[in-house]
Amino acid sequence: MTQRIALIGNPNTGKTSLFNRLTGSFAHVGNWAGVTIEQKIGQLHGNFGQLIDLPGVYDLDPLSADEAIVSRFLLQEPFDGMINIIDASQFERNLQLTLQLLEMGRPLQIGLNMVDVAKGRGIHINLERLKERLDADVFPITARTGAGCEVLLSSLRTTPREPFVLDYGEETEQAIQQILEATGLSERDRWIAVQYLAGNRVISEQLESSSRTVNEIRKALEVKLGRFAHAHITERRRDWTKDVRHHVVDQQGVHQATVTDRIDAVVTHPIWGLPIFFTVLYALFHITFNWIGAPLSDLLDGFLSGPVTSGTSSLLQLLGTSSFIQALLIDGVIAGVGGVLVFVPQIFVLFFFISFLEDSGYMARVAIVMDRFMQLVGLNGKSFIPMIIGFGCNVPGIMAARTVEEERERLVTIFISPFMSCSARLPIYAVFAASFFASNQALVVLSLYMLGIVLALIAAKIFTSVLAAEDRNSLFIVEQPPYRVPQGLTLWRSTWQKAKGFVRKAGTFIFGGSVFIWLLAYSGPAGMDVPMNESFLAMIGGVVATLLVPLGFGTWQAGASLITGFLAKEVVVSTMAIIYAVSESDLSASLLPVFTPLSAYSFMAFVLLYVPCLATVAVIRREVGSAKLTWVASLYGLGVAYVVSLMIYQIGRLFGLA
Repeated sequence: MTQRIALIGNPNTGKTSLFNRLTGSFAHVGNWAGVTIEQKIGQLHGNFGQLIDLPGVYDLDPLSADEAIVSRFLLQEPFDGMINIIDASQFERNLQLTLQLLEMGRPLQIGLNMVDVAKGRGIHINLERLKERLDADVFPITARTGAGCEVLLSSLRTTPREPFVLDYGEETEQAIQQILEATGLSERDRWIAVQYLAGNRVISEQLESSSRTVNEIRKALEVKLGRFAHAHITERRRDWTKDVRHHVVDQQGVHQATVTDRIDAVVTHPIWGLPIFFTVLYALFHITFNWIGAPLSDLLDGFLSGPVTSGTSSLLQLLGTSSFIQALLIDGVIAGVGGVLVFVPQIFVLFFFISFLEDSGYMARVAIVMDRFMQLVGLNGKSFIPMIIGFGCNVPGIMAARTVEEERERLVTIFISPFMSCSARLPIYAVFAASFFASNQALVVLSLYMLGIVLALIAAKIFTSVLAAEDRNSLFIVEQPPYRVPQGLTLWRSTWQKAKGFVRKAGTFIFGGSVFIWLLAYSGPAGMDVPMNESFLAMIGGVVATLLVPLGFGTWQAGASLITGFLAKEVVVSTMAIIYAVSESDLSASLLPVFTPLSAYSFMAFVLLYVPCLATVAVIRREVGSAKLTWVASLYGLGVAYVVSLMIYQIGRLFGLA
C-alpha cells in the first residue's frame, strides 16, 4: 500500500516550494500567504509514496473554507505521517501548530526552513535542544534551493509515536478525561478532546452530534476557569512555545531595521502606497504593450499570417482539397486560433512580471495598501488578494476567496472578482489599444484595470449593505514575507503555470469555438457559402445590435463577438478575425472604419464588465453552492456594463469626443 505523507505548516513558510522539491512538481509558488487553497498530491522521489500539500494554517481550528480542508483531512482521510515545515525566522509563532500536531501522536518529521533568514535576524536555533524538547526529528532545510530536502526525504518514517501531552491544568485535564469517556475515545485520541475545548469547529460538529454531554462538560469547565476554555488553552500553548523558545534559541539579536523594513516604509505608506502600486502597474503594461510584448507579438503575427497561412493554402491546393475545407482551415482555424495565439508573447511577458512581483514579496504589500479602501466597503485587505489573483484568471481568483473567513465577506468577494481584468481580456485590449490609442496603450489599459477595481469596490459596498449581518467584519492579518530576489527557475515555472492555460485553451477550446463560429459565418438560411451579412452569425449578432447602438458599437459584428465571448473572452478576438477574414495586424485596419476611439473605449469597458466566461460561471456555482446566487453573480455585471458603457459614450459625445 502506498504511504501518504501530509505536508503541513503556517502560510508562506515554503510548503509548496518543499512540495515541488520532494515531488518534482511545478505547483504555483508565491512569496505571499494563500497560494495553496486546496490540497495538492504529488509522488515523492524514490517511490516513497504520496505527498499531500495542505493549505497553510496557523491553527487546526479552521477560520476559513481552505483551513477547514486541513482539519477534515486530519480527521477523515487516511495518512501515514506528517511533515511540519517551520519558518525559523518566525519560530515561536510556528510552534503553536507544531504542538497541536505533536499532540496527535502521528509520525512527524520537522523541516526547519529559512534558517538563513533567521540568522540574518539574530535568531540562532540549537537543533539538538529542539529535537530533545519536541522528541521529534528536525532537519534544517532551504526549500527554495533544495538544500537539506533530500536528507529530509530519506529520513521519512511512519512508525507510530506516543502523543505529546501538555498539562493544561487540573480542571481542564479532568474535562478532557470526561469528554473521552462520554464519546468513547481512547487516550490516543486525547488531541480530539483538546481540540474540542479549543473551539475547533469541525471537531465540535462531530462530537456534539454523537454526544449531548460534551457541550455541558465544556460549559462546566468554563465556569470553573472563569473564562472561555479556548482562551485558557491558547494561553497554555503560548506559555509552552515561549518556554521552548527560551531553551532552544541561543541568541536573539537586537532588532535593527532591515532592507524589508526600509522598503515597507515607502511602498506601504498610507499616502504613497497607492500611487506606487498604480505606477508599478503602468510600468508593467508599458513593458507588455510597448517595449517587449508587442514587438514579439508582431513577429509571431507576421509568421502566422505569412508563411503559415500561405504554406497551408499551397499545401491544401496541392492536395486538391475542396474549397470548403480550404476556407475552414484558412479562414476558420488559422484566422480564429491564430488571432489569439499572436498574443502569447504579451501574455508571457505580463505573467513573467506578475510572477516577479509575487515572488519578490511586493504583492503581499498591495493587500495592506488596499486594506483601508476595502474597509470602507465592508471588506478588508484579505478580500483584495483574490482580486489580485484575478488579474491572471478569474477562476483561481474566485477559488482564493476561500481564504476569507466570514461567509458574507466571502460571497461579496466572489461577486466582485469578475470585475478584475483577467489575461483573457488582454488580446481585446491589445487590438483596440493598438488601433485607436497607439501612443497611449499602457495608460489606456491601466485605466481599464483601475475602472474594474473602482467598480468592484462600489459593488462591494452595495452587496455588503444588502447582505448586512450582525457579524462583525473579520480581522485582516496577513503575512509580510521578506523581500527577496526571485530565482530564475522559479520565475519560469510560475510564468509557465499561469500562461500554459492560455496556450492550452487556444489549442482546444478556442480551436473548437473557431470552427463553430466559422460554420455560423459560412452558412445561413440560404445555404452554404453565403455572404457574411446573410449568415447565421450575422442574424445572431443582429439580435443585440440595436441594444448596443447607444453604447457606440451597434453593429452585428460587435454583437456576435460579445455573445461568443461568453464561452471565453479570447473568442471575442477570434470571432472578429473570422468575421473580417483577416490576421491580427490587418484586424486593426478593419476596425478603424467601424469604431471611433470613444466607441472603442466603450467597447473595451463593456468587455471588462459584462457576463463572466463559462469557466468562471461554473466555478462560481461550485463555490457559492446556489443556482440563484450564481445567476445574480453572473448577470448583474451585464447591467453594470451597459450603464457604464452608456455613460462613457454619451458623456464623451457631449464633450465632442465622438
